[in-house]
Amino acid sequence: MIEIRPSAAAEPAVAAAPAGPLKLLNRERSILQFNRRVLAQAQRDDVPLLERLRYLTIVSSNLDEFFEVRVADIIEATRQPDSGVSRHDLAAVAGAAHELIDEQYALFNDVLMPALQRQGLVVLNHADRNAEQRKWVARFFETQVRPLLVPVSLDPSHPFPLVANKSLNFIARLSGRDAFGRANQIAIVKVPRVLPRVIRLPDALTPGQQGFVLLTSVIRAHLAELFPGREVESFSQFRVTRDSDLEVDEDDVTNLRQALRSGLTTRHFGLAIRLEVVNTCPPELYSFLLEQFSLPELALYRVNGPVNLVRLNQLIDQADADGLRFPHFEAHWPADRLPRGQSIFERLRAGDVLLHHPFESFEPVVQFLREAVEDPDVLAIKQTIYRTGAQSVLMDLLIEAVRRGKEVLAVVELKARFDEEANINWAERLEAVGAQVVYGIVGLKTHAKMLLVTRREGARLRRYVHLSTGNYNPRTARLYTDLGFLSADAAVAADADAVFLQLASQTKVRPPHQLVTAPFALHKRMLRHINQVAAAARAGGVARIVVKINALTDPALIAALVEAGQAGASIDLIVRGACMLPPGLPGLTDNIRVRSVVGRFLEHSRIAYFAWGEGDDDEALYLSSADWMSRNMFRRIELAWPLRDKALRQRVIDEGLVPYLHDEREAWTLDGEGRYRRVAEGGLSAQQALMRRY
Repeated sequence: MIEIRPSAAAEPAVAAAPAGPLKLLNRERSILQFNRRVLAQAQRDDVPLLERLRYLTIVSSNLDEFFEVRVADIIEATRQPDSGVSRHDLAAVAGAAHELIDEQYALFNDVLMPALQRQGLVVLNHADRNAEQRKWVARFFETQVRPLLVPVSLDPSHPFPLVANKSLNFIARLSGRDAFGRANQIAIVKVPRVLPRVIRLPDALTPGQQGFVLLTSVIRAHLAELFPGREVESFSQFRVTRDSDLEVDEDDVTNLRQALRSGLTTRHFGLAIRLEVVNTCPPELYSFLLEQFSLPELALYRVNGPVNLVRLNQLIDQADADGLRFPHFEAHWPADRLPRGQSIFERLRAGDVLLHHPFESFEPVVQFLREAVEDPDVLAIKQTIYRTGAQSVLMDLLIEAVRRGKEVLAVVELKARFDEEANINWAERLEAVGAQVVYGIVGLKTHAKMLLVTRREGARLRRYVHLSTGNYNPRTARLYTDLGFLSADAAVAADADAVFLQLASQTKVRPPHQLVTAPFALHKRMLRHINQVAAAARAGGVARIVVKINALTDPALIAALVEAGQAGASIDLIVRGACMLPPGLPGLTDNIRVRSVVGRFLEHSRIAYFAWGEGDDDEALYLSSADWMSRNMFRRIELAWPLRDKALRQRVIDEGLVPYLHDEREAWTLDGEGRYRRVAEGGLSAQQALMRRY
């Protein structure tokens, strides 16, 4: 049995008598708390300046999705009398969001922008620009911007235009009369997405500095030129966030791909959820916009700066300032386990290989598929596709495999949120060359990550498999922490083949022996292990649980963890995002500790460790594609697999659990009231330690 110590600051408590029913933490508040931890990264002086700005943009991107999905769901729930969600709940979430966004813009204006200016990176407003700079901006507006702008003055024959989700727009109040002698006062200017939001000035115009102008500043400076003969009395930029979940009744469509393709055209015009304007927007203008979008004042966000901070990524990308970014990190090729030049198939016949991304390169996974494509003895390739991106070397390799005459089965998840269009395009390209493409099971997202290769070796067929906690996306594999598993184990590969068969044929297959799948067995297996640990605790034996996941919201799993903790089990939960279990409550969750790690890389791996005795057979360690959420356990095809090799288990513990339990730099601990506290400002960082190791 492998012992995993809790952090020194959080030793197990002696279980007290239960103190009454446990009230779970609010999920939406927990999501906003996660974004506060991301914002805290932008507040750190020891983080490079451009990376601090990047964290700020990540918060904005996360909040966009929060409104598009979570707040949209809350609004829908308030309209259902039996949902248990009230308008008071909505107001509480909106209030917390307002506070977070106000802090975000204060950091942007009062800290980051002045700090960038001190480093020679200057964002120039119209008032800051000298004559030569204004002349250049005016020419840029006239040649690059104005030809794409079509201002619309509103009247009965020019109604309020359709405004797309998260698009940049201007509203203006005009004096005087139009060309036809009418006194229509309100005009809308829609700004095309193709225009850059951050423009770098020529170096000659900003000697000794790097000068930038925002598109909003360019348009603002020349807004009056769009309305010759009239005066712009007041104006504001604005942006509306809409419900962006694609709703398709899978039981009522004959072709899911076509239905989703049609839905993509209307997604940008879903129900309005949030309205952003600048804080100088006059009440009459934002009141008019609220009325047009049928929004209450609670949905109004008046911000002190650009209405879309996400687009400041363009400044980060254009800046010549490597010293203001994280030092370059080159992922390690594990030559000790995968010697370059040796066939990966040959290596896997000698034993399993574990990869820890991004510390270890994702390239071995690409090479595994490339070798399969180029090997004439490989007969078939099967792969799940969840998020691969608009450009993907892996998808290109699958297409090449079909062209070389191999049987290719691609299970494409068309409903991967915000990746639907890319996945539809890949599905069509794969089908066009002759691949067998299926879209999983009606009503269930295919979130499992599997790649299976079947190869002829003499008179027999041998299968090779790759399983992963993360997506088949080489770009995010450089940014997310994940674990990948390569194996030629016949039992594991046979289980993976059975899962592919079930996804394609929808027929009953034998229960897998090595793999554990949702929605069939994963939830029950996790509960079974938690209960084993609880029973060991009651008997006075070793009882230990350590789980690393992205979110913990499933009520049954939470209840089982609470019961195990009350029985005396020592439980550590490393939960990056939303966690609804309140730890450390006397008599309820004394023995449960929850921490979150937010660092340079996005923590994404899912690991579950259980020990219910002192022998090697009294413990289990699983890697998984699933978070501990009801949706993952019951509404998705998910995969978990135990690591039976003791050396591999030890490696996952040493790299994927222990460093995070003792992180004193980027870790936060959760208390029973839902508040997070940073463990320390210095000391050990798990991610930095792993980067040094590789």
